[in-house]
Amino acid sequence: MKKTICVLTMIAALLCSAVLYAAEPLVIADQGIFSSGGITVTSEGVFDPENHWEETGMGQTAHVDHANVLYQIPADENGLPIVFLHGYGQSRMGWMTTPDGRDGWSDIFLRYGHSVFLIDEPRRGEAGGTSVAGDISTKTLDQRWYTQFRIGRWENGESVVNPGSQFPNDPESVDQFFRQMTPDTGMRSDMGADFDGEMVAKAVAAAIDDVYEMTGKDSVLMTHSQGGRAGWLVAKYTDHIKAIVAVEPGGAPSAGSDEYNAMLADGIDVIMYFGDYIDNGDPAIQATAAWQGMRKTCYDFTESYNADGGNSTVIDLPKIGIYGNDHFIFQDLNNAEVAEHVENWIRTEVQ
Repeated sequence: MKKTICVLTMIAALLCSAVLYAAEPLVIADQGIFSSGGITVTSEGVFDPENHWEETGMGQTAHVDHANVLYQIPADENGLPIVFLHGYGQSRMGWMTTPDGRDGWSDIFLRYGHSVFLIDEPRRGEAGGTSVAGDISTKTLDQRWYTQFRIGRWENGESVVNPGSQFPNDPESVDQFFRQMTPDTGMRSDMGADFDGEMVAKAVAAAIDDVYEMTGKDSVLMTHSQGGRAGWLVAKYTDHIKAIVAVEPGGAPSAGSDEYNAMLADGIDVIMYFGDYIDNGDPAIQATAAWQGMRKTCYDFTESYNADGGNSTVIDLPKIGIYGNDHFIFQDLNNAEVAEHVENWIRTEVQ
């Protein structure tokens, strides 16, 4: 009897210790913000300092098309740096928190010992300076993106999530989710049709080179959605990518393309994650077929990349017993569970 009580006491102590550890403050050794890449545009003429309100901008410059990078380095840094690139209509905020206020992936990976470098891509968020004029749309488009992101059906003015959904669906969280949407200062299309992936890729590559200068380490590039489209191109402009973690990228490169060859030549390890409601999505919603098609390009890439000597895998979360995820896997209620899977892959396959 005494032995049983002792064992139970030890288990209770271990559980208590785990809770206390999880609640410990996150200690940051260094943090800051910097800009990477971009161009400088100069107007013709000579600037007149005595007429600085002259309307044409004659002889003046504009520093534009750069990435803005917020970084944090944990006190117990022990892993590869992770560079985060957001998707369409988003900013780095999406990696930093969740609609219901839990830890985002940036904090979770800081606790794992990674330095994090969170990008606002060119013409977005705190990197809003642009060399091309765009339209800041005032259209009411929240429900378009809610549907495209496979959260559920919007009916009678309310969010009706998919069965078993991991989306935090209380009214306040839904409101916070919609308020994360961030306009692009350089796009005229409200569907992202004129997204300049090459321009973004060059700025992200410059950021990764800056990370290498700061840390002496190659980076894991973590992308999401439209950011995945630009993310595949980055290897053409830097040699300092160790691996790419693509969360529901909007497709993958074709075998033999310039970006494919650059990734293969650099030996970049690749893993791609897809959530639920793709195979079992509502066939009446256009997004279902669209995501089936985008995911297929990732399977095709993986088959070719591995055959050519690379290392790529696609993780279809329902197939490994993780259900209920929409497009925003890193913000869902089980985001820590998926982050643990990513971390295990980095530690076993990459480092």
